[in-house]
Amino acid sequence: MSQSINDLIITEYLTKWYISIPLLLVIYKIFDAIYEIYLRNKLGAKPETNPEGDGFYGFKLPFTMIQKKKEGKITDYAYERYSFVKNPDIPTFSFRIFTTKLYSTKDPENIKALLATQFNDFSLGLRHSQFLPLLGNGIFTLDNEGWKDSRQMLRPQFAREQISHVKMLEPHMQILFKHVRKNNGKTFDLQELFFRLTVDSATEFLFGESVESLRDETIGIQIKDFAGKKDFAKSFNVAQDYLASRALLSRLYWLLNPKKFQNCCKVVHTFAQHYVKKALSLTPEELDQQEGYTFLYELAKQTRDPKVLQDQLLNILVAGRDTTAGLLSFVFFELARNPEVYAKLKEELYLKFGSGKDARVEEITFESLKNCEYLKAVLNESLRLYPSVPQNFRFAVRDTTLPRGGGPDGLSPILVRKNTTVTYSVYSTHRSEEFYGKDANVFRPERWFEPETRKLGWAFVPFNGGPRICLGQQFALTEASYVTTRLIQEFPNLSMNPNVEYPPKKLSHLTMSLYDGLNIEMS
Repeated sequence: MSQSINDLIITEYLTKWYISIPLLLVIYKIFDAIYEIYLRNKLGAKPETNPEGDGFYGFKLPFTMIQKKKEGKITDYAYERYSFVKNPDIPTFSFRIFTTKLYSTKDPENIKALLATQFNDFSLGLRHSQFLPLLGNGIFTLDNEGWKDSRQMLRPQFAREQISHVKMLEPHMQILFKHVRKNNGKTFDLQELFFRLTVDSATEFLFGESVESLRDETIGIQIKDFAGKKDFAKSFNVAQDYLASRALLSRLYWLLNPKKFQNCCKVVHTFAQHYVKKALSLTPEELDQQEGYTFLYELAKQTRDPKVLQDQLLNILVAGRDTTAGLLSFVFFELARNPEVYAKLKEELYLKFGSGKDARVEEITFESLKNCEYLKAVLNESLRLYPSVPQNFRFAVRDTTLPRGGGPDGLSPILVRKNTTVTYSVYSTHRSEEFYGKDANVFRPERWFEPETRKLGWAFVPFNGGPRICLGQQFALTEASYVTTRLIQEFPNLSMNPNVEYPPKKLSHLTMSLYDGLNIEMS
């Protein structure tokens, strides 16, 4: 009898909770909606014009995006989503991931607000936690004072004459030439060589000693190995791929932390620690006596903390290696597809610097490369269609607004509540017909000689903008210009299979490159 009474009491208690919890949720939602209306009125905002839904309260979308990423279609999917919304003419929409509301925009005015005019309203949000296992506390992961300290530490290194120094690239180019020649004019993957080239040049600039990934047995060169060196490049790629997927999972990033990811991070850290220990073994006096310029040694004059040195170097290595390799890959992909552009570029470079055995390599300098107008146009057009970081995001640190995206016409401000993430698709902005015309998806370097391109403003942001604009912008452009010039001098013939898929699939982790590699013929 007493057992029956206890069962009745428990049943009654549970029934109250079953009723109370949904009721409390309903009450919370009502008050939250009222508070949102209050904030809109207070900040002069209107409801967003384009709310996007996946039909599953945001539980389907992140898995769709991860699948698109695996297929090499995530950047184009982000671009296409602007056409799927209620009003495709409005370049901003809201969506949900695991019920959490976010915004996506390609509107230059909103991008300007995120990166410059309302810089203090936004932060990197979860990026530090998402990227911490690989990149630690560096300039790309930190906010506020940590970011300011990092930028102050690193800025002088990029402001010096070293960014214009191209002579260090030539020995690496000679090794690259050997790899191209060994293919005897047959199809090979040039992108894979670009990644090895840029990691070699970046490690020499950053660490004072190249990892020499281009030197291998296939061209008859044996190299010495140390812990982490042999597997560094592959581990770095895999780890970055995991970081991108962790970012797509938003607040649930911590679910993606497999042993493979941890092992790759360990390999990368072991590699960096080798150089850091070498630098810290030198006294301040010995650092001052080092010949030439080494990024790490200059940083070691400012801090002796090995973790600070490791993290900052890996943060810069992501930019110094991946962005330049990706840019070069897309440049030669489009040159191979557009023989008339290639011929015009060859004419400019041969006139200025010669070709083949008559190449005047000593005349290729930072200043002379800046005077190659068509080369600059080719690089700009490649950065427009294939920005190194196609999509980025910011996180609201207070209740604020974005200038556009609300009201019936989409021209009114929208409310961005505290802790809301806003993604911005530079890839989509750069392909907008409003700014680039009906041929916005066409590779046409000549557009950079037209008056309209001087009025683009925030519609062209391949290196970000505002206070966090890329410190290494000039370094990357100089290296890409030099490598492009030397390859074209050495190998006048360039072609690829005309049936190659277009637009190409893209591998997108922290930066973007060709998903299937750059399979071309050069001779």
